[in-house]
Amino acid sequence: MAKIAPNPRQSARASQLRKGTTVEMVRLTCPDTAQALKIAESFATAVIDSDGIRDLHERLIRETAEALSEGLGERAMQIHLQRIVGAYVGSAHGAGQFYSKAVTQARDATAKAANDARDEDLDGPVGYDSSAHRKREFAANMGVQAHALRMAAEGAVAAYNGVIGENWRPFERPVENLGQSVDRKAAAAQMSAFE
Repeated sequence: MAKIAPNPRQSARASQLRKGTTVEMVRLTCPDTAQALKIAESFATAVIDSDGIRDLHERLIRETAEALSEGLGERAMQIHLQRIVGAYVGSAHGAGQFYSKAVTQARDATAKAANDARDEDLDGPVGYDSSAHRKREFAANMGVQAHALRMAAEGAVAAYNGVIGENWRPFERPVENLGQSVDRKAAAAQMSAFE
């Protein structure tokens, strides 16, 4: 079976239309403090210090900005901090998406295990958890991790807002001349050699 090579123009267009990850997207995918506490209590996992994580990351970004203030101009500081905060926000969003998938898999496995006619989803031998139980525990761990990264991202965003004086938003690269792709420019340059 022959593989179809991806069209470079389609890839370029897709990336040009991609929007950056926002804090709101993180808040939609990652558990909040109340939900993280509920997960920790239900699954007997460690209760994390949400406010401590948020405050630490806010302080970290502020101290970074202070240390760089003499070496960077205003615009350079804004660009630098925008990228750093973007990394925190992107990491939290990725963890939130992974958590959402883990929850879906845990729900599916638990629903299948509730069906008495299915032998493959029954509890394992003594001392081993069922597949559904393992998936629920995994989802709980991912939820706590996603929450911790959400708090780190929120602290970084708060620091950016304080240092720069405006709300953080993801960097979106301006699109340069949609009509002229690199292939077209190269073809035009090659064709000009024949003139």
